[in-house]
Amino acid sequence: MISGTLFVFVLLCGVEAGHAGKVLVLPGEYSHWHNMRAIIDALVDRNHSVTVLVSSSSPTVPHTRKERFDFNVFKVNTEKEEANAVLRDMIHLGTNDTATKYKGDFMVWRVISNYMAFLTDISKGMFHEDLLHTLRESHYDVLLSDPMMPFPDLMAQKLNIPHVLSMRATFAYIAERLCGQMPAPPSYVPAAALRGYLTDRMSFIERVENMLLYIIHTTLFPLSMKFTVDKLYTEILGKPTTMCETIGKTDIMLIRTYWDFEYPRPLLPNFKFVGGLHCKPAKSLSKELEEFVQSSGDHGIVVFSLGSMLGNLTLERANTIASALGQIPQKVCNYLFICSRATVNKVNSRPQYKTL
Repeated sequence: MISGTLFVFVLLCGVEAGHAGKVLVLPGEYSHWHNMRAIIDALVDRNHSVTVLVSSSSPTVPHTRKERFDFNVFKVNTEKEEANAVLRDMIHLGTNDTATKYKGDFMVWRVISNYMAFLTDISKGMFHEDLLHTLRESHYDVLLSDPMMPFPDLMAQKLNIPHVLSMRATFAYIAERLCGQMPAPPSYVPAAALRGYLTDRMSFIERVENMLLYIIHTTLFPLSMKFTVDKLYTEILGKPTTMCETIGKTDIMLIRTYWDFEYPRPLLPNFKFVGGLHCKPAKSLSKELEEFVQSSGDHGIVVFSLGSMLGNLTLERANTIASALGQIPQKVCNYLFICSRATVNKVNSRPQYKTL
């Protein structure tokens, strides 16, 4: 009997103990929420306790729905429709829609002013003393955030917990370089998301252009932050600081792509490639879609997606995209992108379109 008990004791000593943590999540909106949701589900599957902190104005995070994790909703004065309009206006500022929709510096300034008013409202609700007290009493182990959600770095400092940031890339790696101290030699690291034709093998003229892009963004980014969000950061933290300083204290930066999709560049140990986190096992196609795929012949199909934030493209731009796709022999599946009848009629008759 004693030997049997001793055997069981020794056996249990060899079992690895698991520790379930408490995770506070500050998610982004639109397609950013879908990516974050995949990480949340994986954490819950591993028995971690997850709480999603979200404002009452969130246009896409379904905080009224019953989930396997908890929502902590803080009240703000901004309505969902207002928040959606402000966020979409800011998104359009980063696209070519700026030239058509926002004519003149006054309109651009109005969009930025509305966004700053939105951030101020969010900050008042997020850093209310009652909410901070509740969050501190919950004793979270880590904060996971998306850069689309404002002030996650400040919240991590307020709660004195590690901060994990899930992101893709910023223009010319401006946040990664200036805030995260990531080196990016302009001689062979092209400015991200700015000039698609620049690679890691640039001519002298291209290297000069790349260098100018880095200089411009390195100059404009701190200046734009100084006159906008840095003031809010200083006010919230109660001492002089900058957004870049607090972002630089991020413990881990999860890069939402694969390392082999990137041009070779130096990285710091806390930058981790995590491409494909949102991918799930394939499911059988519907009968209608299966027939569409099988009828494509030897050329096959192309799945074309613009994410969830650019579904309201202008007809002119939709026609441009459809015309380009009309030059290929494959059938095209448009994921979260709808071609109007007028658009499809202008496309070369060879391709066929299917909206998923």
